[in-house]
Parts: sequence; structure tokens; C-alpha cells
Amino acid sequence: MRAETRWRRRPLKKLTAMMADPTVELWAIDEVLFQLHGSRCRMWVAPETQEPVVFHNPQRKKVGYFGAVRLLDGQFVYLRESARFNGETCFRFLKQMRKITARSSRTVVVILDNARYHHAVLHKEWREECSDRFQLLYLPPYSPELNPIERVWKLTRKLCTHNRYFSELDEIPSVLEPQFDQWRQSNDLLRRLCAIS
Repeated sequence: MRAETRWRRRPLKKLTAMMADPTVELWAIDEVLFQLHGSRCRMWVAPETQEPVVFHNPQRKKVGYFGAVRLLDGQFVYLRESARFNGETCFRFLKQMRKITARSSRTVVVILDNARYHHAVLHKEWREECSDRFQLLYLPPYSPELNPIERVWKLTRKLCTHNRYFSELDEIPSVLEPQFDQWRQSNDLLRRLCAIS
């Protein structure tokens, strides 16, 4: 148990040191799926009454997003992904991130998990070309708690999709994206939420 705790602390120490370094701009990237599924309900029914049948939406339709948050000030960037998450879609988002961060005078370090498409051969050469000003920092396997953007997804579910029923898939982006757009500028909420201490 102690060895596992030490293994988890090492990346956290490294991230804390990077946050304190004035020459580094730290971003966290991840992807998320919001599914269209039936709502669940809990109700009291008198013992003498037969329980009502509640039909759930049997579909497993979903909408995906790539997202990134700048840990220094809470700025949020997103890209809706209608296809699957793979090397091509990840490459598209990484190029978008590179374009957004190109004006920074600091070295941009991007925290991301170990998904296979984050290491894709498709964008390996591009990653090496950009490595002087745009670096990827891969987290250890099975450690989502070390990626601060996971907290943003949890907050998004709480604010936008929790205890709500969506009959159509198009309703989900219409609720999520106005919230994401509010976070596009630097904001204190995401800065405090994603702080590494």
C-alpha cells in the first residue's frame, strides 16, 4: 500500500513544481462522453397499488468533447467530436491547442492520460517538431485523479446534465456549450477547481 502511495505522489510533486515555475504554462487535456439515456425515477407506491411501468430510452447515443483547461487562470477550450476518439481526432485537437498557445512566451506543457490515441504514430513526428515549446506530459496508467480536468467534467455533469432528461441528442450540446462558452475566458471557478497543491 505504501509503495502505491509513493508511486502516486511522484507525478503530483512534479506537477506542483511545474505550477510554481514561471517559465511553464500548464494545461490539462481530456475527453468525455455525455450519453443520451433514459432517466431513472424513484417513487413511493402504495402496497395495494401495482407499480407503474416506467419506460427508459433504450438508445446509447452520445456526444463527445475534447476539453482543455489552463491551470494558471482557468481558461477552458473545447471541441465537439461527432466521430470516435482516435488518433486523427486527437491530432486535430492538439493542433488547435498548439495554435491557441502559440502566442505564449512560456513553454506549454500539456497533462494528458495514457490513451493509445494520445501516443498515435500519426502525430508522433509533429509532437517531436513542437517539443521545444509544446510538450506532452503523460500521466501514469489508471490515475485519473491526477488530471485536473476530470473535476471540470464532474462539475459540468452537476451543473448541466444531473437530474435532467434529454429526449433528443441535440438537446445535450445546447445545454453544455453555453456553459463551456462561459468558461472560455479566464475564470476563478475553474482556476480554483483545477488547482494543484
